[in-house]
Parts: sequence; structure tokens; C-alpha cells
Amino acid sequence: MKIYTKGGDTGKTSLIGRSEVLKNSLRVSAYGDIDELNSVVGLLASSLDPESKEIMQLLQQLQNRLFDLGSELASANDENIRKLPRVINLKDIESLELNIDDWEKDLEPLKNFILPGGSTSASFSHLARTVTRRAERSIVALSQVEPIRPEVIQFINRLSDWFFILARLLNRRAHVDDIKWSK
Repeated sequence: MKIYTKGGDTGKTSLIGRSEVLKNSLRVSAYGDIDELNSVVGLLASSLDPESKEIMQLLQQLQNRLFDLGSELASANDENIRKLPRVINLKDIESLELNIDDWEKDLEPLKNFILPGGSTSASFSHLARTVTRRAERSIVALSQVEPIRPEVIQFINRLSDWFFILARLLNRRAHVDDIKWSK
């Protein structure tokens, strides 16, 4: 199978279900941001030390969920979404919340704003957080013109918090202080 189809040479792409849209549509921007986020998660995973197996496993699970989310965003209607093998659900959101609650137990309470940085892996987690925020903005913009399930927006909102706490945890495990904002 060839990787190039020439189908997008006119500036259009096909969604799941065969409908065509321009490549700069809100829908394509939303799932494109999720695709970019998935790449950043791969970068974050590649920066971890081999002892971080539990985080690596969570990141691999997350990459699968992000692929599910991208597929949903690439589906133009409810009928196509129902045919997908998996969509983001409340259990996915709860899983993120459980991780956040568990990780926060090992962290100092926040008393300052934290700047992105510290260890390499924490920096990549902060990058993932900011790409998540952009993806969230794209999804919310799409939701203003087309229906988006509430779980999608809840998941992506919680995910940015997840990456923030993960960055703090990775700094702690690397024995690197978080960088505090100074006035």
C-alpha cells in the first residue's frame, strides 16, 4: 500500500464516513492537534528512564486513548461515532483523576506558580500540557458549530491537569526542583 494517495492534493481530506472537508476546517484542526499531542506524548515517553515503567505504561495507554479521540473527532456524525471500536468515556476521565490524586500525595502542596522546566522529561510533560490546552481550544471551537460529546471536553480538560502533575512528579523523582515563578 502506498503512503501517498494524492487525495489531499486539492486541499481537502476525507473524514471517517467518506465526507470531504477542507484541511483547514475546525474538525481537521481539532484532530490534528490531538495527533500532535500524541507525538509529544511519544517524545515524553522516549525521555523517561527505564525505571519509569509505570509511567511508560500510562503514556502508552494514553496514546491509544488519544488515537481513539482523534478517530472520534475525524467522524462527522453520530452514526460514524457509534461504529468506532472505542470512544472516550467517564472511566477515562476518572482514571486521569485517580492518577492525579495518587501523584499529588507525593508532592509538596503548591504555594507558587510553577514555570515549565526542570528535568527533560518534566519539560516534555509541560510541553504536552500546553499542546493539550491548544487541542482543548480547538475542540471547544468545533463544539460551537458541531455537536461534541461532553466527555471529550472533560477528558481533554482533565488531561492538561494530568500533565501538569506528571511534570511535577517527574521533577521530584529526578530530584530536580520545580521552577517557581518569581514576581
